[in-house]
Amino acid sequence: MPDSARGTPNGFDKSKLPSRHVTEGPERAPHRAFLYAMGLTDAEVHQPLVGVATCWNEAAPCNISLSRQAQAAKRGVSDAGGTPREFATITVTDGIAMGHDGMKSSLVSREIIADSVELTMRGHCYDALVGLAGCDKSLPGMMMAMVRLNVPSVFVYGGTILPGRFQGRDVTIVDVFEGVGQHAAGKMSDAELDELEAAACPCAGSCGGQFTANTMACVSEAMGLALPASAGAPAAYESRDSMVEASGRAAMHALREGIRPRDVVTRASLDNAAKVVAATGGSTNAGLHLPAIANEAGIRYTLDDVAGIFKETPYIADLMPGGKHTARAMYEAGGVGVVIKELLDAGLLEGDCLTVTGKTLRENYADVRFPEGQDVFYRVAEPLSPTGGVVGLKGSLAPEGAIVKVAGLARLRFTGPARVFDCEEDAFDAVVKRKIEEGEVIVIRYEGPRGGPGMREMLSTTAALYGLGMGESVALITDGRFSGGTRGFCIGHVGPEAAVGGPIGLIEDGDTISIDAVEGRLDVALSEEELESRRKKWQPRGTDHNSGALWRYAQTVGPAVDGAVVHPGASAETHTYADI
Repeated sequence: MPDSARGTPNGFDKSKLPSRHVTEGPERAPHRAFLYAMGLTDAEVHQPLVGVATCWNEAAPCNISLSRQAQAAKRGVSDAGGTPREFATITVTDGIAMGHDGMKSSLVSREIIADSVELTMRGHCYDALVGLAGCDKSLPGMMMAMVRLNVPSVFVYGGTILPGRFQGRDVTIVDVFEGVGQHAAGKMSDAELDELEAAACPCAGSCGGQFTANTMACVSEAMGLALPASAGAPAAYESRDSMVEASGRAAMHALREGIRPRDVVTRASLDNAAKVVAATGGSTNAGLHLPAIANEAGIRYTLDDVAGIFKETPYIADLMPGGKHTARAMYEAGGVGVVIKELLDAGLLEGDCLTVTGKTLRENYADVRFPEGQDVFYRVAEPLSPTGGVVGLKGSLAPEGAIVKVAGLARLRFTGPARVFDCEEDAFDAVVKRKIEEGEVIVIRYEGPRGGPGMREMLSTTAALYGLGMGESVALITDGRFSGGTRGFCIGHVGPEAAVGGPIGLIEDGDTISIDAVEGRLDVALSEEELESRRKKWQPRGTDHNSGALWRYAQTVGPAVDGAVVHPGASAETHTYADI
């Protein structure tokens, strides 16, 4: 029978930790029996219990190395006097879900990941969390859980994939998606497409440009939830494991020092993260994920806030898809820390933000030096462009806003007639059958958070346009999303979405749409009277998803401008899990 003296293992006061509810006192004997059944010693039972959550699965290379890395995190926790408890959650891998009905599950998975980590932590009363994630939605999902629970937590990115080699050049999965369009146009043979698909993804890791996974990995460092330099090393490098082990120790340090995620995630640190996204030409999906993370901290942070940051931040990292370098090249040139330090030195980041290390952002990156003899990073004084690689838009077609990645685009204004489709499949079919005319604005609607449901990405369609050689001769707008790998004049997150009667749902073939990424405008040449006349005739559309997870998501999801979140967040809390 444990005695009362066991309340302070390794200097931790268990009477103030959540795990006391399952390990301390005579009434918890049945609970301890389950822990002993798994081989825990008496000492381990009475140490802090630390959840080590991973998104490991065999769905795709993004997550396949996370099980290995979890063992390193557990060693770090154990070495620092904690008892690690590994568990897994789901992930939906966008590259495989892309271009068909499966993509409707992707954004929904962000919420399921956050919910399942929360429920596991709550159900077993774990005291701290190390979260490892690989594919796109698993990164924000894991960070959302950390902020929601507010227990001491450290985020770990599983790492990028190495680039493939095809015809003497580096390639990523986006080249394969674009290869589909090239093949349809007769510019690539069957044999060449076979060779490309076999070469593009040579090992474990997340998609290899500044797409959504690598963008959100950079966010984790800039926001302070991850250790400095933890985002960079490719997944296949076993040297990454030492950083992951350090992250386990860091979680115990945060527990000891009382450093919680909501001490780290503040409006200032969110602004820092948005600036790093802009400076690296990162994924437009950050415009969804930063507001969602903020919601967990009780901070109202919208697409407008993100777009405002993008407008004032220089673009200084030449990365795919808008630029020429892969994520591995970024790592080899010094990693995202170079961007953070350059922005800090220019006075563009708030350097006093606390991070999980217990140090400020400025202290974490004080020793970083700008690398010479490379062409990945540029100085703030001589940027690739004076404003960020991502731009927010508003106007008569998007009263709540929209977003476009302009990194690498030569053309920032576009006006043309609408070509309207009510789902992505119909648009993709028209593209690959070459039924789209140059100068048209493709409109894909009823793909928003509620209308899809699930706010699908459109990489299959946008990549096919590039493969056909039409990437900048047509534009595309949608109330859905785009992959971080999308390039071209592609505008997503148009709100209000069609499913709730937004203007995008009122557009007809031939209507003139104007896009101005310089002034930040998205308009349709229709009078308010005409829009109102069409609005009176408009009827909501049904979907084929009238039960299950997608139905439930559609009933609760909010607009894209607020991050497409499904609950009120910390602003409605009466208590926080960490304080039980």
